[in-house]
Amino acid sequence: MKHISIVVPMGGILGGIEIARELFGEANSYLHNKSNKALFNIQLVGAKKNVPVNDGRYLLKPDITFSELKKTDLIIIPALNIIRELSDSPNKQLISWVKKMHTQGAEVASLCVGAFLLAKTGLLKDRSCTTHWKASDIFKETYPDIRLMKEKIITDEDGVYSSAGGFSMLNLLVYLIEKYAGREVALYCAKFFQVDLGRSAQLPFIIFQAQKEHGDQQVKQVQIFIEKNYYRRITVDELAEMLAMGRRSLERRFKKATANTLNEYIQRVKIEMAKKQLESGEKKINEIMLDVGYSDKSTFRASFKMLTGLLPNEYRNKYHSRIAE
Repeated sequence: MKHISIVVPMGGILGGIEIARELFGEANSYLHNKSNKALFNIQLVGAKKNVPVNDGRYLLKPDITFSELKKTDLIIIPALNIIRELSDSPNKQLISWVKKMHTQGAEVASLCVGAFLLAKTGLLKDRSCTTHWKASDIFKETYPDIRLMKEKIITDEDGVYSSAGGFSMLNLLVYLIEKYAGREVALYCAKFFQVDLGRSAQLPFIIFQAQKEHGDQQVKQVQIFIEKNYYRRITVDELAEMLAMGRRSLERRFKKATANTLNEYIQRVKIEMAKKQLESGEKKINEIMLDVGYSDKSTFRASFKMLTGLLPNEYRNKYHSRIAE
């Protein structure tokens, strides 16, 4: 029997903890109904017998504490309050326990922003990971030496796993069930919880965030100019001239402040505006292309696919507001 440890971190979020418990539990139910023995021994593990989660709204009672549990096969780290984790570090005992269990052969998986806690264990050294797209900039700033693959739904490197944001955790949990229990059980769980196994990237879900939480006022001036003039062709030379600044100096300062090159930022703004029109409007795709400052259909399609993982017509079919009604 495989022992599954779903950790209950200080500052944890209930949703991921319960979803992981339910999914592995359903795998056990399926096996039991087929006259097979349950495969998973699922336990919630915490630093103490009562752990507040969801900013203190709920109190969870782990089945066992870190000091009591001496061996496990798989550790699942759910999402947690990353602001608290980065400022107060309330999970030092959890981190030490995860590191110890990993040296004894346990595999480790993080769900959503649980990647921040996984990173603190040091297990992501020379490995890549993913996390919620909205937290990707903070992750890169906090852990610059870790290879973040924010476009991925799942990463799997030598027994260390991570999932992208929100309910992408389901894809990773089904993936782990397939590894431990086989394809048949995994497919049943995917159908039971209605998990789209075809998803491989979180690019379509990413909303471009215009990073303005920096102190460079001239860079902010450039950002605002780009956002107001997304509908026309904008060059780096034009922006440098606007600020009476050398091109290289502007490019260096812009990249440092926003984590994007100027050309990347321009394309992201244009594509974000195109996404909004595709989500709510009825314009033809060629009209939208012209509206956001592209004149070449192939270039527009290629840029759109690179930043969203979908072609414009695929994006419209998936996310237009009339589909959600």
